[in-house]
Amino acid sequence: MSEIDRVRWHCRRGMLELDLVLSRFMDAVYGALAESDRVAFSKLLEYPDNDLWDLVSARAEPEDLDVFEILKQVRAVAPKRAAG
Repeated sequence: MSEIDRVRWHCRRGMLELDLVLSRFMDAVYGALAESDRVAFSKLLEYPDNDLWDLVSARAEPEDLDVFEILKQVRAVAPKRAAG
């Protein structure tokens, strides 16, 4: 399994909303990320679904600055209703 396939598999979540946002991010952005951003994205994927959804929907902010930077990119590709 390639790295991108492994990450795409890790993006599969228990919440349809997260699946949609994360798959959109993978399709639109992930391939062009620097290695440091890919590491930060992997850290972001370690959050439990509910916490991750709160981050994606801007109900919460991460303490880790690297995660915050990649989260801004995830939010940028999220459907507008998911971000609010």
